[in-house]
Amino acid sequence: MIKLISNEIKKIMLKKKLLLVLAILLVEIIAFAYGENNTNKKTQANFTKSQSANYNWNPIIKQQIQTLNNKLNFKNLKDSDRKSIEIQIDQYNYYLKNNINPLGTSAAKFTGTLMQESATMLLPLLIIIFAGDSVSGEFSGRTIKVLLTRAVPRWKILMSKFLSIIIISAVVVVETAVISLIVSKITFHNWGFMEPLATGFKVSGGKIDASNIMEIYQWQYLLLIYSLGFFIAIVIASISFSISIFVKNTAASISIMMAALIGGSILQLFIDDWPFAKYFFSVNLRLPQYLTGSFKVVDGMNLTFSMIVLSVWAVVAVIAGILVFYKQDVLV
Repeated sequence: MIKLISNEIKKIMLKKKLLLVLAILLVEIIAFAYGENNTNKKTQANFTKSQSANYNWNPIIKQQIQTLNNKLNFKNLKDSDRKSIEIQIDQYNYYLKNNINPLGTSAAKFTGTLMQESATMLLPLLIIIFAGDSVSGEFSGRTIKVLLTRAVPRWKILMSKFLSIIIISAVVVVETAVISLIVSKITFHNWGFMEPLATGFKVSGGKIDASNIMEIYQWQYLLLIYSLGFFIAIVIASISFSISIFVKNTAASISIMMAALIGGSILQLFIDDWPFAKYFFSVNLRLPQYLTGSFKVVDGMNLTFSMIVLSVWAVVAVIAGILVFYKQDVLV
């Protein structure tokens, strides 16, 4: 099995996909860091008229609270959006009360925010690059017959491909964290690993339940959020792996996954009217946002619910893919 996994990883390396992902990450992260740095400087200058690193951030948060309160007066505001805004206001009040600056810039904070924003689109797309042709690539390249003529059971071939994708997915997640830390350290000149962060926000009746809120260090938050990122990567890899078995075509496999991700973003907008949408896997990819409470309030949806839904999708997809592959007469 180890030799089979090693062989699959070598195939991926020979296609230079890791270099492609590295280039994409580098460009995206540099752009995000540049934009974040400019936005923070403009915000600080507009509200405080100061360029000092020790500026008074309280007026900015108070202005954000006022802006959110104004939004609550909109007549056509949906109930779920109203609850989300109220939660944001409660969060800001918590930061003010406990003297926690949510606007500070550091490499650790930027790296965590990057994963939070990348969980629904960028990270899945990077995983699809590897997983989208894991099996379909063998059909497209007409190497599947050669592969199956080896004295190796089909389940071992499939398992080696699946495990190699999981390993590469872990590499992508670590690669994202490392590149982000390096780029943001150069940009913000501050590691910020020991800065405090409030997490554990729990929604109860549309309100923040402060009893579960705890303060942790940024390095602890990074471990949490990138663990969730790796979980998301496993789910996307599992579903992409199975689709590559079903369609036997790399372009079609990748296109189906991209359409599913985009479809999830659209369903998110109508989730109040279509309750069944919360059972679609791409709607539940916003796991990191549950740590900070910056998510849209939907009845029944929480971190546990989303992880269970994603786990079911991953397990069912892999089992279905294996069954289909075993029934296919690929030698004909």
